[in-house]
Amino acid sequence: MLNWIILGIACAVLIYLGVRSSRIASDDDEAGFLIAGKTLGPFVGACTLIATAFSGWCFMGSPGVAYHYGTIEILANFFFAPAAVIAILFFASFLRKRADAMGSYTIPEYVAQRHGKDDFGRLLQGTAALITIILLLVFLTSQIKAVGLLCSSWLGISLNTAALLMIVLIIVYTMLGGLAAVALTDTVMIIGMMAATVYVMVHIFSDVSVTEMISRLNEIDPQLVNPDTAKPYGNFKSAAFLILPYAFLFAAVLPYMAIRFLAFKPDVKFHTVAMYAAPFGCILSLIPIVGLYVRISAPALETADKAMPYYLSNFLPPAIAGLITLCILFAMKSTANSLLHTVSSAVSYDLRNAFYHGKKFSPKKALAINRIAVAVLGLTGFMMMIFAPPFFLSWLGILGTGTLLASMIGPVFISTFWQGNGYGAMASMLGGFFVSGSMLLFSDAGWVVGPLTGSLVGVTLYFVVSSVTFGIQPRTQLKTVKAVKAA
Repeated sequence: MLNWIILGIACAVLIYLGVRSSRIASDDDEAGFLIAGKTLGPFVGACTLIATAFSGWCFMGSPGVAYHYGTIEILANFFFAPAAVIAILFFASFLRKRADAMGSYTIPEYVAQRHGKDDFGRLLQGTAALITIILLLVFLTSQIKAVGLLCSSWLGISLNTAALLMIVLIIVYTMLGGLAAVALTDTVMIIGMMAATVYVMVHIFSDVSVTEMISRLNEIDPQLVNPDTAKPYGNFKSAAFLILPYAFLFAAVLPYMAIRFLAFKPDVKFHTVAMYAAPFGCILSLIPIVGLYVRISAPALETADKAMPYYLSNFLPPAIAGLITLCILFAMKSTANSLLHTVSSAVSYDLRNAFYHGKKFSPKKALAINRIAVAVLGLTGFMMMIFAPPFFLSWLGILGTGTLLASMIGPVFISTFWQGNGYGAMASMLGGFFVSGSMLLFSDAGWVVGPLTGSLVGVTLYFVVSSVTFGIQPRTQLKTVKAVKAA
C-alpha cells in the first residue's frame, strides 16, 4: 500500500506538469509541441539531456551487464558523462544555429532541408523518419520492459500489467505537453535519480570496501576483475574505450537527444548547460556498482537484469526501497517519454510532410494528430514488448540507438562541417543502417564495434557518393526560415 501511495503522488505530479506545459504545446505554431517552443533554459535543458541519456539502460541494464561481465562496465559507463559534455560544448551550437536558420522542427526535417529539394527532399525526410521510427520503437520496447520489470516487483503485480500502467502514464503527460512536458518532468526526475544514486553508493560502501569487493569478485571469477577481452563491447581489451566516440555520437546525433539542442532559448550559453550536465553525468555513472555488489552477495541470479530489483528488495528498508524504486522508474520514464515523443513526431509531422506536402492543417488539427500519434505508438511499443523474445535490455537498447546513430552520423553530424548532397545523405543513412544492424544481429563483433563500423561506412558513403554526384545534384544552399516557408 505504501508503494501504491508513493506512485500515486508521483503520477499526480507528472500529470500536473503535463497540464502546466500544455499551454506551450497548444501555441499556434507546431514548434510548441515538437521543440517546446524553444523555451528551454540551461538548467532544465541539462536536466532533460542527462536524464534521457542515463535511464533504463543505466539503472536496470548496466547493473545487469556489470553483474554478468564485471568491472568492464564501470569503465564503459563512465565515458557517457564526458561524451555528453563534449557534444554540448562543441556541437550543440552548430546544430541549433543551422536548424534555426532553416526552421527545422525535427531531425528528419533538418536532414531534408540541409540536403534536398522538392520531391527528393521529402523522400529524404520520409526515409529518415522511417528509420527513426523502426529503431526507436526497438529501443522503446526495451525501456517499457525495464520499467515493467522494476514496477512489477515493486508493486507485486505482473510484468505486463506494470508495463501497461507505466506506458499509459507516460502517454498521458506526453500527449498533454509535448517536449515541454518531457523536459519539465525530466527535471523533477533527475533530482530523484541523483538522490537515489548518492544514497545507494553510501549504503554499498558502508557495507563493503572497494578492495574487499574486488577481492570477492576475483574469487568468483577472475574475468570479472581482469578480463581478457572487453566483452560485450568488443573482443579486444581496448574496445571499452570505443564507448567515448560512441557516446559522443549518441548525444550529438540521435534524434531524441539532438532534438533538445533545437529546443533551447536562442540566448542560452552552452558552456552553462555543460556546467550543470557534467556533475549530473559523473554521479549517475556510478550505478553499475550495484551489479558488482549483488554479484558478490547473490552470485547465482537467474537473470542478470534482475540485479537492481534484487538489490532493492533484499538490502534496503521497505520505505527507502520504495522511494529509490520510484526514482529509478523516473529515470526509465525520462527516456521512454523522449523516445515516444520523437517517434510520434516522426509519424505525425515528418511522414505527414513527406506524403502530404503542401496540405495545410490548422494548429488545432495538427496538435490533435501529434497527440493521437503519441497514444498509438506508446501502445504499439507495449504490444512489441509482450511479443518480443527474451533479450538483454542493454543489447536491445544498443541495437536501436547504435544503428540509428550509424544511420544519422553523415547527414546530421558530418554535414555540419562538410555539406554533401541528397544522394550522399541517402546512401549514408541506408549504409549505416544495414551495416550496423547486420553486425549487431548476425555477428559477435561486439556491442560497440558494430555501430561504430556502421558509422564509418555511413561517413565514407556520405563523402564518396556526394563527391561523385555533385555534378548531378549540387549542394543545397542553406535556406532561411523565410525561404523555407515560402517554398
